[in-house]
Amino acid sequence: MMTNRERVLAVMEGRSPDRIPWIPRMLLWWLAHKNEGTLPEKYEGWTLRDIERDLGMGTAARTGRIYTTRCKNVETTVQYDGMNIITEQVTPVGTVSSVHRRTEELDLAGIAPLEVIKPLKKPEDYDVMMYIIENTQYFPTYEEYEAYDQEIGDDGYPLVATGDGPFHTYLEKYAGYENGYLDLADYPDKVEALLDLIAQKHREELWPIIAESPARLILHGAHYDTQITPPHMFKKYITPYQREMSEMLHKHDKVLVHHADSDSRDILDDFKDAGYDMVECFTTAPLVPCTLKEAREKWGADMIIWGGIPSIILEDTFPEEDFESYMKELFEIIAPGDAFILGVADNVTKPANLDRIIRVGEMIEEYGQYPVGA
Repeated sequence: MMTNRERVLAVMEGRSPDRIPWIPRMLLWWLAHKNEGTLPEKYEGWTLRDIERDLGMGTAARTGRIYTTRCKNVETTVQYDGMNIITEQVTPVGTVSSVHRRTEELDLAGIAPLEVIKPLKKPEDYDVMMYIIENTQYFPTYEEYEAYDQEIGDDGYPLVATGDGPFHTYLEKYAGYENGYLDLADYPDKVEALLDLIAQKHREELWPIIAESPARLILHGAHYDTQITPPHMFKKYITPYQREMSEMLHKHDKVLVHHADSDSRDILDDFKDAGYDMVECFTTAPLVPCTLKEAREKWGADMIIWGGIPSIILEDTFPEEDFESYMKELFEIIAPGDAFILGVADNVTKPANLDRIIRVGEMIEEYGQYPVGA
């Protein structure tokens, strides 16, 4: 019998595992119940890893890192105003600021504060942001990664986050989606100069660190969406960068992964064209319009899917018989089981019914042996 690590490696390398790997993200479920004192009696005082082992699943292993950054000639200050966290970055060419907002609910659930005000608010801010990017330095942390990889052991294989491509970094982190597109229309030269600088910085400093790292499963990019990054924008601003990165990574035996917890229905082809090898936390109907069947028919075994279970179907608000029907159809759709890791998109949430999580494990044993559907 394979370990969960061996199963993930088999899928990454295009080989057949003994059964479908079952590796959901349980951290938020565990944190929420641990913080509120509502863990099931059996699991009171247990670590998340021990619970995962008891439930027969692998660990998502998402907190390893292969680099860190430092920004020279930039003074960063953080102030706290009630539930607001105000960050200022002061440079010789000006200052930009952002605001993150906490809530009691987010704190209890272990979820990071929401950024409600982005740093790019006016044309002059672009010069400041470009200064910050130019003065950001990257340093490898390979020993830290190797220690983390060893700690994960047979329970899984580390998925290493390495940021995002220039266009979505700009939209999500710097300007915000609405203002980002408005600025692109009003100040295209400034926006495209910023995008070019991010890409250049990544090529020259980030990519080599990733390429030479001991990590193989590389997460780069998140939340690309049919509406927010529609096909024509994807092809213009995302595909060229990602394709170049993918070609470089493949020469170093890496697997390029996208965090696909959005509606991917109209950009399924674009993921493949951009050189992605895997979509993880892949979200499907009824959470979004895109279905698992549509994606599987479009990609076949050319794209590894890690996901397939919408978080809502684990909750009591979703009828039991519909949950059973969804799961049985899932195994029919993915047969014979190539290029697939079963997970929950985006996370197993606090309202998830533990009995349904246990039932998924039982169904893996019943239906998930390779080849599925034999």
